[in-house]
Amino acid sequence: MLLKLNEIDVTLTEDVRLHDGKPLVKKLLAFLAHSGDSWFDLIALFVLWLFAPNPWHSMATLMAGSIIVLALFVLAVKFLIGRKRPEGEWGAVYRNTDPHSFPSGHAARTAMLTFLAFAFGTAWLGIVLGVWCILVCLARVSLRVHYISDILAGILLGIFAGWLVTALAPVLMSVFPFLF
Repeated sequence: MLLKLNEIDVTLTEDVRLHDGKPLVKKLLAFLAHSGDSWFDLIALFVLWLFAPNPWHSMATLMAGSIIVLALFVLAVKFLIGRKRPEGEWGAVYRNTDPHSFPSGHAARTAMLTFLAFAFGTAWLGIVLGVWCILVCLARVSLRVHYISDILAGILLGIFAGWLVTALAPVLMSVFPFLF
């Protein structure tokens, strides 16, 4: 059963992959794939935290803290499961520093941020981040750094993390009021 699921996963992943000969598309996909990197998201949230009034300030704090905790959790799961990334040339930084693919940290992070935007932000921000999440996820598969199942697991993990942060937000705000 697991072999059959893996075969379906590999076949679906191959269908989404970018084939050579499209340098402009590859550059756009690379930009999208990198836009979901933790450091990029944390810098954007720090700028928002510095200059935005509440409730944006509080939302940026929750999102940034959530990114850090989620990244540590995803990394632990990746090393526990140990699934190697798909073969490919793009993404040397990911292949060298994080050789494991399951679950996708980018999918988890962008799904969690989307969830939190709907929970604490506005509908338009949730929609924008939702579209961004889908594009980041497709780019990661197209550029051969993840399988479809990595992405789906990451999205589910991100939604759960977003729900958990939403449930814990009142406690976090009372324990760390100086951040909010």
